[in-house]
Amino acid sequence: MKKALAGGLLALTLVGFGSVPAIAAPDGASAEQETGQAAKGVDFAGTVALSNCSGSVVRMPQSQADDPALVLSNGHCLETGFPAAGEVIVDQPSTRTFKLLDAKGAEKATLKASKISYATMTDTDISLYQLTTSYGEIQKKYGIKALEIEDDHPVKGRDITVVSGYWKQTYTCKIDGFVYRLKEGEWTWKDSVRYTPECQTIGGTSGSPVIDHKTGKVTAVNNTGNEEGERCTLDNPCEVDRKGNVTVRKGINYAQQTYGIVPCVTHDSKIDLNRPRCKLPRPAAGR
Repeated sequence: MKKALAGGLLALTLVGFGSVPAIAAPDGASAEQETGQAAKGVDFAGTVALSNCSGSVVRMPQSQADDPALVLSNGHCLETGFPAAGEVIVDQPSTRTFKLLDAKGAEKATLKASKISYATMTDTDISLYQLTTSYGEIQKKYGIKALEIEDDHPVKGRDITVVSGYWKQTYTCKIDGFVYRLKEGEWTWKDSVRYTPECQTIGGTSGSPVIDHKTGKVTAVNNTGNEEGERCTLDNPCEVDRKGNVTVRKGINYAQQTYGIVPCVTHDSKIDLNRPRCKLPRPAAGR
């Protein structure tokens, strides 16, 4: 997961494995980089910078102004470290902070979490933090609207922009296709989005929202890429088809779809994994 930059003890534990899964960044790293050429209408408003990753304030199509706001990032960006394969985290207290950016990438506010509503690296690589402020409060105080998550499957060939709040940089390309299974170390993700080569995301872009140019909505969350051409190792995910055939694409980067989150979020931004259309992984019995 080269798209996240790990810091402290986590980084030390991974010395023998190269860089970190997906694209995270080292705590305290500089965020001063030039902005890429995003599509017209795609900017940094609503994105956030974490200590080691990127993210965004997101709402569902059914979200209300007085609902607590949610921040979307990767599961491997958690302050507690990577969830193990099969692990699902629900309603865990958190006081993590996020730097909210405006359209030009300037820091407008520091937002604070009340809990990790949901996080996993099983089947997908996502984290959802619930904030202490509502969508309406954020818009009223800072003039920034949350990004809306698309409630339908991404479309192959669609133009997209990856927007990194950590680096204040964008990456524009197309959806090249979808991967039946994407395997990296002990983790396996389903129906992952593969970018065309133009999206050369770097460490620190983990958790960035992937914006569909046609809809203007979040269609995926950036999470990993094959750095060295290795096969299914950390920072070197491999593609596995339905017959078990493995393909390695050095230099190609990936994201996890997000439309499956929408059916799992109910009133007050609560995560309900028992809703009929919700297919996000559930915690194992006894956890």
